[in-house]
Amino acid sequence: MASEFDLIARYFTRAAPAGLLGVGDDCALFPVPPGEQVATSTDLLLEGRHFFPDVDPQALGHKALAVNLSDLAAMGARPIGCVLGLALPRLDEPWLAAFAAGFHALAAAHGCPLIGGDTTRSAHDLAISVTVFGAVPAGLALRRDGAQAGDDIWVSGELGAADVAYRLLDGQYPADAALLAATRGALEWPEPQVALGLALRGIAHAAIDISDGLLQDLGHILAASRVGATLHYAELPAAAALAALEDAPLRRAVLGGGDVYQLCFTAPASRREAVLAAAAEAGVRVTRVGQIQAQHGLSVLDGQGQPLGDLPAGFDHFPAA
Repeated sequence: MASEFDLIARYFTRAAPAGLLGVGDDCALFPVPPGEQVATSTDLLLEGRHFFPDVDPQALGHKALAVNLSDLAAMGARPIGCVLGLALPRLDEPWLAAFAAGFHALAAAHGCPLIGGDTTRSAHDLAISVTVFGAVPAGLALRRDGAQAGDDIWVSGELGAADVAYRLLDGQYPADAALLAATRGALEWPEPQVALGLALRGIAHAAIDISDGLLQDLGHILAASRVGATLHYAELPAAAALAALEDAPLRRAVLGGGDVYQLCFTAPASRREAVLAAAAEAGVRVTRVGQIQAQHGLSVLDGQGQPLGDLPAGFDHFPAA
């Protein structure tokens, strides 16, 4: 039977790029170019909380890294490397092989090699922790506190599909095989917008990745920047697969749905052409959806310019009573 160290060597040890010390020592070592800062982020994924027990392990390996790379994207940081922690309730080598394949494929695509981590036995469920490291030139990081009155608000990609897929899989919506097939990829195979984050350096004033819902995550930018905003609901890029949804679930998915991992960012109105050029360079669609205002508060207007009521809340692990 394979030991812990056999598993690490078999599934998680890869040759480190030149200049890095990877898996196999007490610490990983990586250089940071002069004049740049280290950006780092950690996410913890728990079975039953963040993913279903029967999820495709290759997709789970992909997503475990993708959610962290999305944080680097939101900061305009170039990936350097990552570390992985796994708490496994049982040894399942085919599962580990598929998980590792998904993880390493995304790592290779973004130049973010696995350079360390830890494995242990879990008493019950699977737990995954990933920490990523990136580099960004000093003074060019995209932060939440830089939005300014008059800025446009932009969103990359599409909204809502992951929320609908989650609710279908969780039994909250009636079974709909066609709708699930059209939305499940957004939930299980998110694509972090690293190239867009890099292209927006020096253009965007503020940015965040949408992990807990557009309204909630935009609210973090507003709070950090001490500004307000108006969103135009009719302009929001709802996923095409949701066209047949009734208004209430569509609104909940687009405004409050999490697991999106697209970027919400603000930029001066004078830089609209630069934003579109950055998006074209990154190969991603961006949509202008609102404006930043000096007056605090967040309003969402319908197609007739009237405020929408009963806005959905985003995800919170510890919601207030």
